[in-house]
Amino acid sequence: MNKKKMIQDFYRMKQEHEIITFLTAYDFPTAQFAEAAGLDMLLVGDSLGMCVYGYSGTNPVNMDQMIYHAQAVRRGAPNTFVIGDMPFMSYQSSVEKAVENAGRFLKEAECDAIKLEGGVRIKDKIKAIVDSGITVMGHIGLTPQSSGQLGGHKAQGRTADAARLVVEDAYAVQDAGAQMILLEAIPPEVGEFITRKLSIPVLSIGAGPHCDGQLLIVSDMIGQFQAFTPKFVKKYCNVAQVVTDAMKAYCEEVRAGKFPTEDHCYRMVKGEDEKFLNLMEEKR
Repeated sequence: MNKKKMIQDFYRMKQEHEIITFLTAYDFPTAQFAEAAGLDMLLVGDSLGMCVYGYSGTNPVNMDQMIYHAQAVRRGAPNTFVIGDMPFMSYQSSVEKAVENAGRFLKEAECDAIKLEGGVRIKDKIKAIVDSGITVMGHIGLTPQSSGQLGGHKAQGRTADAARLVVEDAYAVQDAGAQMILLEAIPPEVGEFITRKLSIPVLSIGAGPHCDGQLLIVSDMIGQFQAFTPKFVKKYCNVAQVVTDAMKAYCEEVRAGKFPTEDHCYRMVKGEDEKFLNLMEEKR
């Protein structure tokens, strides 16, 4: 059984240059696999909007959906640090709403922390959530919930001025009291600078190899999500092809009468088959 890591462990890992492993998970079996594989952290990400529900983006996802999936992940990975992702408009409108919805992840799904997108502009929300006793992971760089303002799902911080704004967001997240931060789709030089300057653990999803840990979307990593593949993704297997081939083989065998066979059938207790047939004859 894995020993569950807590926030103090992640600070120690940063200090000792031990890389943190981090994946998304949206359901019970995936969480089981992740815990068996020894993942340090799991994110129940709003990316489930695309990976599970087939939405065009993350913004349609609501709090009830996030709680439902977070509960399943917690059941599947009871000994892994689980982070709930605050969906669009669950925290932007007011401090009070932000704290209330963050609390739902802990009360209803037993998450260990929450994640929310933004830097300077949401400092008040981060501080209020932290002050309520909840562990917070910030998320800056490419922030999918506000990708419309960014011109789409594009890498951020690619010019000196743009990189400076990302760094300012990073400091704002730390100053507000967040205990971790996720950097998405920024140049590795910027990721390395932020990792060196911040005292909190810095996680990367497309922010280069110099951060304190790495995150991937599990559906990308296993080759399940087919719509597109971000540049920063490495596919470690192709589940989509494996499953499609299995389904094709099933269809072929059913149509050819090769499945089910005797091995897949239940038999009546010895002597009961004849008794059954006699009973059916009497019914005629």
